[in-house]
Amino acid sequence: MWRVHQRCSQSLSVAPSSSSGWSPPASLAKERHLAVASALWSHFFPFLRSLRLSQTPPPQLADAAAGFTVLALDMPGSAPQDLQPHPVQSIMQCFGWDEMLHPLLVSRYLNHLLQNSEVVASVSSAQGVCVRAWLRCVFQQYLHKSTDGTDSRTGRTLDEQLCELTRLVLRLPEVESVLQRAGLQPSAVKTEPKPALAVFIKAVGRVYSGLQQLSERSSMVTQALDYVGDVLKYIKPYQLNKNQEGLQLAYWAIGCLVKHWSPLLATSKAQQLLFRIIDCLLLPHSLFQQDPPTQVLSALKESLPLYLQGLSVAVGVSLSQGAYLKQQLRSVISQYLGRFLPATPTAGTIANHPVLLAAYEATPTPRGAGLRRNILQVISDSFLQFKGHAPPPRLASVLSFLLELLRRNADTDPALLSLALPAVLRCLMLVNEPQVRRLSAEAVQLMVERCVSLCPEGPCEQTVSILRTFVEENEGVYDQQMYSVLETVSLLDRGSVETLIPVLSLSLRNLEQKRGQGRNNSLRNAYKRLLSQLGESGQAEVVSLDAE
Repeated sequence: MWRVHQRCSQSLSVAPSSSSGWSPPASLAKERHLAVASALWSHFFPFLRSLRLSQTPPPQLADAAAGFTVLALDMPGSAPQDLQPHPVQSIMQCFGWDEMLHPLLVSRYLNHLLQNSEVVASVSSAQGVCVRAWLRCVFQQYLHKSTDGTDSRTGRTLDEQLCELTRLVLRLPEVESVLQRAGLQPSAVKTEPKPALAVFIKAVGRVYSGLQQLSERSSMVTQALDYVGDVLKYIKPYQLNKNQEGLQLAYWAIGCLVKHWSPLLATSKAQQLLFRIIDCLLLPHSLFQQDPPTQVLSALKESLPLYLQGLSVAVGVSLSQGAYLKQQLRSVISQYLGRFLPATPTAGTIANHPVLLAAYEATPTPRGAGLRRNILQVISDSFLQFKGHAPPPRLASVLSFLLELLRRNADTDPALLSLALPAVLRCLMLVNEPQVRRLSAEAVQLMVERCVSLCPEGPCEQTVSILRTFVEENEGVYDQQMYSVLETVSLLDRGSVETLIPVLSLSLRNLEQKRGQGRNNSLRNAYKRLLSQLGESGQAEVVSLDAE
């Protein structure tokens, strides 16, 4: 087909001469070429079109379709009526852009056409749609994987075609413009599909974040959504056939979208895609079954930090759905913090927990602090709550996770640092199991000492407020244990406990009066042990109590 069209084109521009020097009129030559073209359209093109949805497309199919595309560019009037009025665009839709097409056909077909700048320029939206077709091919590159885990010949051919398509897409003026606006040199981008996909996603997100005008941002959101199309539809086959490589690629690539496009996805125009990603990938019904698919969990575990980091940013910038997104983020944290938490703490499983990896920052930032605040809130609300006197399950593992989270990040906000302190104080008060007591004491020490270091001029307001509430909630019920916990805290932050002396003394006297049995010597002795740790003010209160 390529050769037939090339000969027709050459003879149109240079009429062949006979030995006698006679040559046919140009109009006659054009009529002959039009007749040949019409015959090709009538007899050959319908056959090609009937093969386009084949799951084993031969290479000649893409080659011939590309030839017809160039023929439509040179002789648009020769194309059949059902391709009019824009035959080039119609054929590209038929063989390159339709999402039902096999990636092998698409990649080989577009590799022919993207080398022809006239074809690309003839269709106004061709570059953006070709980017979308490339993205789909990258996402679906593992659909050809053999059941025994080896690459088929089709798979190896697709790998080669996809690398070439990646190279050509990166040379498109529209893509080069995005990369340059993001501060990247197109020539420096690797042409392997997966690295190139990551760079392109980051570049689009960076360009969007750098825009100031609302109209420019709105236009960029539309452009970005056009690039990805119905991306969740592309990966649906992996969710059905559980191909491990395909699932890992899908979760990783969409995780990159969520992380690097989070401000973009939080807009009203794009938030439906974000909600669908949460519903389909992070909180699907299949993961709540008794035996969820291990391949999906493995892929999700590997990419979960990308999703958590992106969702945390989206929560902070969403103008209309911030509360709903925060609820969804906390649901995701709760689901996977628990799912990947071991029954008993071991160094490796805790240290490599995906929620912990998502929260880590060498230098704290407001974005990272927002994610850690949500994680700490989930830990406090869902993993450190007692049911009556029964401690929560896997308590030692939860406390180990909490300790690692606090140790790894040098946060300087007392409100953030002390968020889990009330729940941990309760663990220290009510649980006697040695490992839990040790971990609880270490967590209390870390939180209280950090708050003390951040408030050199006096007691930390957050610590004092938490301790006061702790006293109010436990007085008259767990007084002895409460005093013991406050003794531990006083060794770390005497000033904060000292401020509670009036509250504690009043509580003791009210309790004795309520019980109507006079002085409770056992309770007073426990309280005096606490007061003995509180310096002069504590000693003065001891004297006051003894004088009653």
